[in-house]
Amino acid sequence: MLLDFFIIGQGIAGSTLAWHLIEKGANIKVIDPSKEHTSSRAAAGLYNPITGRKMVKTWMADQLFPYLEDFYASVQLKSGQAFLHPLPIYRPFISLEEQNDWHAKADNKAFAPFVKRVASKSLYPDAVNDPWGGILLQRCGYLDVPAFLEASQRYFKMQGVYQKAQLNFRQLKVQKDHVQLGNEKAKAIIFCEGPEGVNNPHFQWLPFSPVKGETLTVRPEQPHSVVFNRGIFVLPIGNLSKLGSTYNHQDLTYTTTREARQYLIEKFDKLCKFNYEIIEQRAGVRPATKDRKPFVGMHPEQKTLLIFNGLGTKGVSLAPFFAKQLTEYLLDGQDLEEAVNIKRFYHLYNSVLT
Repeated sequence: MLLDFFIIGQGIAGSTLAWHLIEKGANIKVIDPSKEHTSSRAAAGLYNPITGRKMVKTWMADQLFPYLEDFYASVQLKSGQAFLHPLPIYRPFISLEEQNDWHAKADNKAFAPFVKRVASKSLYPDAVNDPWGGILLQRCGYLDVPAFLEASQRYFKMQGVYQKAQLNFRQLKVQKDHVQLGNEKAKAIIFCEGPEGVNNPHFQWLPFSPVKGETLTVRPEQPHSVVFNRGIFVLPIGNLSKLGSTYNHQDLTYTTTREARQYLIEKFDKLCKFNYEIIEQRAGVRPATKDRKPFVGMHPEQKTLLIFNGLGTKGVSLAPFFAKQLTEYLLDGQDLEEAVNIKRFYHLYNSVLT
């Protein structure tokens, strides 16, 4: 039988794409090595509509956030497992000027869906350093990424579309109208390999910019039910909290470091007032890109080769929307968002050839 698509990788990108393609009736095979150390499994899973030092609205937040809520809710129903956890995020102001700016923005319709409250005084005086108050955000929270991936894998196995295997590129035969792996053929192959994408011989010309991130899991002396976010995030997960994250473009190993641990401790001590016990330190490598936009689309010459990668630090919020868009591109002939279409980098492929 000729399949419609091979999907290589079952991280956040591969899983969300597989769900969408199955929903549309496509015949697929998900091929994944099921490694212990992956960017998806190390991710904190936070989705946040207001980000950065300047506290700006996340790119395409009005499209991404409503859709991610619907998508993960539907997968929860189909899989019978809960993994999406809406939680408010509290971002303390760092100055009176910032407080005044957000009081002015409070009436702006662009921010209204995501802002629950703008506070002029401390909202959590016993927990955080917020002398100028802060902004309480809504339509945010975290995805339990390992639980989502495990539930997805169980479902894919039940559907008979999952295979645990390491892709050997020497065994991949690329033809004009199909690809072949072993005895199986598909109309196309979609690479969702995360940071391993930098080693993909068909897409090495894309400007990946992988970044290592480390987190600490701690047991706080004072439990909290709100995410504190300024400089780092402090994410409550049961009776524990996760602190993150660091950014390192040079060291791309999965080895934890003393420097990252100290950085997170110092940031936490500036943000929060309560004591804690460190339980665990973890490291992961995010599949980021030079322009901080995902890589989605078709190889410039081989039309049977596609990529869905480069989701970076915002994979939880980006993956559902662009998996839907890629599915509609493949099955319905719809256009891809220009900002994510890898056509924007075709000139790099041409320069490699010359």
